[in-house]
Amino acid sequence: MATKILLISRGAAFMTDALANNLRKSGFETSVVDADIKKIAKERESTDIYLIYAGNFVFETPEVLVFLKDVLSEDEKTVTVVGYTEEIAEIRNSVTANLIAAEFERPFDMKVLIAELEKIARVNEERKKGKHILLVDDDVMYLKLMQEWLSVRYNITISRSGMQAITYIANHTPDLILLDYDMPITTGTQVMEMIRSEPHSANIPIIFLTGNSNRDSVMKVMALKPQGYLLKSMEKNQILESIDHFFKTQKWKNMQV
Repeated sequence: MATKILLISRGAAFMTDALANNLRKSGFETSVVDADIKKIAKERESTDIYLIYAGNFVFETPEVLVFLKDVLSEDEKTVTVVGYTEEIAEIRNSVTANLIAAEFERPFDMKVLIAELEKIARVNEERKKGKHILLVDDDVMYLKLMQEWLSVRYNITISRSGMQAITYIANHTPDLILLDYDMPITTGTQVMEMIRSEPHSANIPIIFLTGNSNRDSVMKVMALKPQGYLLKSMEKNQILESIDHFFKTQKWKNMQV
């Protein structure tokens, strides 16, 4: 999946279009939005890197920078800034320096900017892979498939049974557990109860994996109050997007039944 850059500017259509085109040629998925809170918020969920092409708006609409600061802090992201000295200083004052990944004073070198954004993208991917997911399922083929899909972004540990998972959790604390609901011998329900009963593991998020998509089955799964569920029939991109969303927001989607 390509890294998504959100290019924020106002009143500099020629320059922002040229910058966006260069970013796209370099392999970045790029969206250009006006420096507006609602427009930035609409793109928030899918954005990996924020890029500001500064202008007078940094002085005229400080509320936009304050909002961006909150977004960066909550989503654990950074912003790269292009502008004149006084514009960069204003952004630094509003957003705070620790949330700014890089600064480029105009005129700037496009190749150097793109190289820096590529570096930031690599760091972001490594940070994502730092998340540890325990995948629990008795279906070996499904385990291998999910491990292949998820390991491009995350550190994956697999368990082929509920008791194997419990033994592993006794000495490890994954960031997320993907747990098969319909396992034999020790069911997903029983595994979840054991995990929740131990203080050191009680707060580990659990997402159930289920092959049943009918309403009654899903309602039965969600009655146990996991963080969410994944249908085994979902495609790779849907699964990755759901997990990415959870790690970004600590909220689960695809919970409609």
